[in-house]
Amino acid sequence: MLKDLVYNCRSYRRFYENVKISDAELKDLADLARLTASTANSQALKFRLVNTEEENSLVYPHLSWAGALPDWGGPEEGERPAAYIIIVEDGSLGNNKLIDTGITAQTMLLGAVEKGYGGCMLGNIRRADLAKALGIDTERYRIQLVLALGKPKEEVKVVPVSETGDVKYYRDENQIHYVPKRALKEILL
Repeated sequence: MLKDLVYNCRSYRRFYENVKISDAELKDLADLARLTASTANSQALKFRLVNTEEENSLVYPHLSWAGALPDWGGPEEGERPAAYIIIVEDGSLGNNKLIDTGITAQTMLLGAVEKGYGGCMLGNIRRADLAKALGIDTERYRIQLVLALGKPKEEVKVVPVSETGDVKYYRDENQIHYVPKRALKEILL
């Protein structure tokens, strides 16, 4: 059910790197994105699918992970994503498609959860360096987000926001990742 998919669609940052994601599975996720709503039906988003060890090693160095965990530099070898989807905006088809990017990214992550994977939307990207590493034409395409994908190797728990109102995610000594969420009554006007 959709609510179960949404509940399990957390930001996972550690993976079983050896559990591969196939080209066909990545294409299925891109096909889901193809069917989502698009501003003025411009369909200006394109996707660079990455799932080989060689290309994964080109992507990883250009990403920053978990800003709320400053002492953690990101997943170690063996815990890194098995695949990435680079979401780019095709400037020849329109600009400022941030809403489209969000809709598309969430749809693909829900599709990944349905397949037994998890992922993380990464916006802290060294875009020019990543584009160069992957040979993406920056005259035409602008990198919007990177989806890091894999079989989750961590437990993520949703918890109520504390009395202090702090919504910052955190990990405990067992490396369980906690994500505070506001109560329904707090978000309804």
